[in-house]
Amino acid sequence: MNGMLRVPRSRGVLSGVLLVLLGAWGALVPFVGPYFHYAYTPDHAWTYTTGRFWLEVLPGAATVLGGLIVLISASRPLAHFGAWLAALGGAWFALGSVIGPTWSGMNMNPGTPVGGSVTRALEQIGFFTGLGVVIVLVAGMALGRFSVIGVRDARLATPAEPVTPAEPATATEPVRPAMPAESVRPATPATTTGAPAGTGGWRLPHRRREATATAEPATEPVSPSKM
Repeated sequence: MNGMLRVPRSRGVLSGVLLVLLGAWGALVPFVGPYFHYAYTPDHAWTYTTGRFWLEVLPGAATVLGGLIVLISASRPLAHFGAWLAALGGAWFALGSVIGPTWSGMNMNPGTPVGGSVTRALEQIGFFTGLGVVIVLVAGMALGRFSVIGVRDARLATPAEPVTPAEPATATEPVRPAMPAESVRPATPATTTGAPAGTGGWRLPHRRREATATAEPATEPVSPSKM
């Protein structure tokens, strides 16, 4: 579950940069706008009033802070907080100039736009209404990006399985090839004439040697002259 709360830091880079720039514009334009005739009364550069603090400096600072949180945060809940803070700042830009003057004792007077009709409309859009709508839109986009759990987030949240070392290979005896059936000849039992000797199988009997008769030497015949 904790892995799902982590997000890449690059997720809110674009939204964070835009929120910082828009917040800085909203907080600084009332002080530098008179340089190029784009201002509310009093139309003097770097003139501080209570109305400018409540209606422009404070929501601008909230938007810048929320944008920085979105820009550098790697935690989903913290990024949501930064986006909501910027969205509240944008909403106050859009509605503060309408609601603020109705609060008695707060002196939230934005002044009066200077210039012609077109210039006054552009000043109203750039100082308050249009600026606030754009900030709320960008903050909503950041909230949507940080609310979606992508495939990459799910992979980062899933713990990797431990790799088990491979077992060492064991030496095996070579397998002798089987001999074909034709090459195996059945053993022919030896024919014996003798009786089995002991329990160790058949024993071949000793061949009897045949006695050879010794022939008597032949006697020479006696001649009659010798007699």
